[in-house]
Amino acid sequence: MQSTHIEPDEDDATDAAEEKTRSGIQSIEVGFRLLDVLTNEPRAMMLRDLAQRAGMSPAKTHRYLVSFLRLGVAAQDRVSRRYELGGFALQMGLARLARVDGVKLARIALAELRDCMDITVGIAVWGNQGPTVVHWMESTYPAKASLKLGDVMPLLSSATGLLFAAYLPRSKMQPMLERELAASRKMLADVEPLFDQVREHGAACVEGMLLPTIHAFCTPVFDSTGELALGLIALGHEGGFDMRWGGEIDSALRECARGLSYELGHKAESTACER
Repeated sequence: MQSTHIEPDEDDATDAAEEKTRSGIQSIEVGFRLLDVLTNEPRAMMLRDLAQRAGMSPAKTHRYLVSFLRLGVAAQDRVSRRYELGGFALQMGLARLARVDGVKLARIALAELRDCMDITVGIAVWGNQGPTVVHWMESTYPAKASLKLGDVMPLLSSATGLLFAAYLPRSKMQPMLERELAASRKMLADVEPLFDQVREHGAACVEGMLLPTIHAFCTPVFDSTGELALGLIALGHEGGFDMRWGGEIDSALRECARGLSYELGHKAESTACER
């Protein structure tokens, strides 16, 4: 009996190829579980502890580590026999940090947030004169805030200013802070509680303080050294802008900031109180 050879359908072949691509290489993904554990562990680890944390057998863990040692991704102390990240892992991290542009990443992330929630958003960095707005995207219901690119925000009467005042070294902002205190006839002791509240909540908010009827949040993005890199701004009119700590806007802005901080090499710590 003559066998009949059926050529696979072209669409079926394409689907199979795409599925193979999506499936990836499982062994690489498994191996990176070890690297993830080493990345998040502050000290070098024994093989058994590393295996346990990664959910792998010691024998399997050792096989992966042999390859990682050869590649320089992992290193082993000759005396303690403990494992940690190797020199090549450091070079990868430094290369990533050298190429990352925080403002560019923030613009992309905030564009998605603006489109999703239809709120006015912006980015501020510390400039020569103080907290400076470097990017602005309005919602379909503009907040009519008289802000523009290059505007320097006051330290004591804006969410952006309060954020930078709370997180920057005092020496960096001292001249601007002293000018505003003198103009408002306040003492430093009068405003320290405001800075404490920002650090307690892990973000700043104001309700009609700088502009009547305009409410605003400003949430920090940190760099690899733990320093404040930039502030993410969201604002809107009273009545239609959720000002609750832990509300929709606050939560979305925090999630965006966390992702950006991660991209900039910041290792998050659970010190801020979200209320």
